[in-house]
Amino acid sequence: EPSVEPEPIPPAAVASLAVEPAAVSLTGPFATTQLVVTGRLVDGRMVDLTRSVRFETAQANATPLVSAGPGGLLRPLADGQGTLRIVHGDGPAAVSLALPVSVLGAGTLPDVDFIRDINPVLAKLGCNQGTCHGAAKGKNGFKLSLRGYDPIFDVRAFTDDHASRRVNLASPDDSLMLLKASATAPHAGGLLAKVEEPSYQILRRWIDQGARLNLDVPRVKGIKVFPPTAQIDVAGRRQQFRVVADYTDGSTRDVTREAFLESGNPEVATTDRSGLVTAIRRGEAPILARYEGSYVAVPLAVMGDRSGFTWLQPESWGPIDDLVALKWKDMKIEPAPLCSDADFLRRITLDLTGLPPTAADVRAFLADVRDPRTKRHEIVSRLLASNAFVEHWTNKWADLLQVNPKFLGAEGAKGLRQWIREQIATNTPYDDFAHDILTATGSNRDHPAAAYFKTLRDPALTMENTTHLFLGVRFNCNKCHDHPFERWTQDQYFQTAAFFAQVSLGKDPESGDRTIGGTSVEGAKPLYEIVGDTPDGEMIHERTSKAVAPEFPFHCRHTSPENATRRQRLAAWITSPDNAYFARSYANRLWGYLFGTGIIDPIDDIRAGNPPSNPPLLDHLTKAFIDGGFDMRKLLLEICTSRTYGLSIASGPWNEDDRVNYSHALPRRLPAETLFDSLHAVVGSPPKFPGYPAGTRAAELPDVASVLGGGFLQTFGRPARE
Repeated sequence: EPSVEPEPIPPAAVASLAVEPAAVSLTGPFATTQLVVTGRLVDGRMVDLTRSVRFETAQANATPLVSAGPGGLLRPLADGQGTLRIVHGDGPAAVSLALPVSVLGAGTLPDVDFIRDINPVLAKLGCNQGTCHGAAKGKNGFKLSLRGYDPIFDVRAFTDDHASRRVNLASPDDSLMLLKASATAPHAGGLLAKVEEPSYQILRRWIDQGARLNLDVPRVKGIKVFPPTAQIDVAGRRQQFRVVADYTDGSTRDVTREAFLESGNPEVATTDRSGLVTAIRRGEAPILARYEGSYVAVPLAVMGDRSGFTWLQPESWGPIDDLVALKWKDMKIEPAPLCSDADFLRRITLDLTGLPPTAADVRAFLADVRDPRTKRHEIVSRLLASNAFVEHWTNKWADLLQVNPKFLGAEGAKGLRQWIREQIATNTPYDDFAHDILTATGSNRDHPAAAYFKTLRDPALTMENTTHLFLGVRFNCNKCHDHPFERWTQDQYFQTAAFFAQVSLGKDPESGDRTIGGTSVEGAKPLYEIVGDTPDGEMIHERTSKAVAPEFPFHCRHTSPENATRRQRLAAWITSPDNAYFARSYANRLWGYLFGTGIIDPIDDIRAGNPPSNPPLLDHLTKAFIDGGFDMRKLLLEICTSRTYGLSIASGPWNEDDRVNYSHALPRRLPAETLFDSLHAVVGSPPKFPGYPAGTRAAELPDVASVLGGGFLQTFGRPARE
């Protein structure tokens, strides 16, 4: 049990106590239970008092059944049933509660399993982490799988390598793995476990039982964290968390001391090895709890001093405003007022069209005496129907789909951009748009969407790009090992990539002698290529060197044609309304484009450790997008006509530190093409790009690498489209 600093005194008297769990049952000498004691103050607030209470045996002269550390960790001492008294304060002001306790097998050494018991200990001690023996090449001649994802490899490393010197079955205490961990033998990692500590004794018990491996042991299927949400009133106070693992056989286990808790924002809150979180300053920090491949993110808010704050319900123009205001109320944030009409017109025109408003538009909008909600809705609708909107959003998708002559040639790049423009102009539903790309077949000359496969070419690269682009999931860290911070496994990486393993590329005769690229290490590619599907071609797993059958990384309802190709099956799965990531990631992307900060931010990094800042808001946008038939313009209309979108950039004492709850507009850098086109529009000088008609916008160009103005666009951040 680590040393415990004095806990700050609660800001008001404690009225009552509550404890999680409500009853404790410990089986075996190595079992532990982390208590979380919560106090209700007389002013109604809830504070963590785990480190401020006393633990007393309720029965006088009774043998203590458990030991209770100052941090609230219970360990078994003797078999029996009894009551533990939890007390806060002294004298008449003291409050207490009784906790039922049951202990069984405190003096009996249990069977120890490598997967269930040893792997978590090795992970907590740091042995199989990336900075130690879990590194790609191991450490000092000894390698373990990263975070224990391959128990067969690990047990062999302990019991077979170097004549099994790391495990001594005849004399467990002379096993090198114990001598190193206890620093009895020189160890670069230092002292990890003292002989009397449970972690050492668990490792010793496994060796004493023969250092066996049982692959049929119940596995962790998920974890629960208590409290599921947390709020700390002021900096300096702390919150204890409890982590419980659920196993496939229906059993549960307190794993707080073996689990890892990490703060998503260390500037707001920090974590330690015992599940304790310390508030640093006002703000929000998701706390990621992980244990044996299972992850849960807990939202944590540090309120800070909000004395003097008074909540005034702002006007609402729709569900978006209602959901955002709920978060403002919880965080005690006062939103900015509406921005001026001039500010709104400039903002919405730049966001939707990539151009500033014309002088005539400004004069007309300012002269309009109707209420702001009505006239703003009207201008948003008009801009969404404009050609300027089509060009601007075509340019965004040209970035995402890598419209680049380096891969496609000038002709291919022009054709792909024109295809994208047609989809935006006709308002093709987003699910159809993505489905057409993923199933595109034929020459990219006649079917420009097929250029997606001409650019990416490799099945693994295509899979990584597809999951990142259309699902907002970074499905690449699990190529070499199970993902260290997510649910994704190495097997799933190759199973998903297998959906692209039968894509074929052949020369289109229309290419003639025209080619793209070509170096001393890479041959030139035909200008146009024919994309198809072949019954041959398999994905080879890097670890097993065996072919892998395609399999979806998670289940969702979808339908695909009979005798569908692998790509058709994958496209149906990805674009399904039931897919938890597809609509959600694009709704979040659109919000991020318009506000400068996604509800999940970065906007293309959806994972357990990066939860949404406002889950109900993202749920609403996702549902609205699906219910609206994946109509991008309809979703943009709802977002841009919300009162939240039209707030001023001005901030005050009750929102100046807010950057994630949209209580005031944030300054945003203009995209390079928008800046270029805006400068030309403002001075009244139409752009003149060689080879293009006068007045062609930078946003309309399929390539700027070789045209006048390319240097400006590169300097101001135009994506390389690679």
